[in-house]
Amino acid sequence: QVQLAESGGGLVQPGGSLRLSCAASGSRFSINTMGWYRQAPGKQRELVASITAAGITNYVDSVKGRFAISRDNAKNTVYLQMNSLKPEDTAVYFCNAAIRRIFTSDFVDYWGQGTQVTVSS
Repeated sequence: QVQLAESGGGLVQPGGSLRLSCAASGSRFSINTMGWYRQAPGKQRELVASITAAGITNYVDSVKGRFAISRDNAKNTVYLQMNSLKPEDTAVYFCNAAIRRIFTSDFVDYWGQGTQVTVSS
């Protein structure tokens, strides 16, 4: 069994910063792309940022220059550093990882439980 555990959400004032972490746990698996999605009330879930196993990153336009995604492959952990936060960044943030368990051939999407980020004065 593989699980993703997120941490680091909370309440922050506009212009502030938060760092989200997501660690994959379990036994005998490999991870390809990892990413962060978010879902605001009444809106569809959207990809915020992703990073491949080789470190290639991708961002939604609205967070470019403010957010930075990184990963520590030795710890099976992905991070999202969020700076210059805006009220419109308020959402539940979900960690996602494409994981292949040993003795299987396909990568399968795993999701974390979500962590609330609220940007408000």
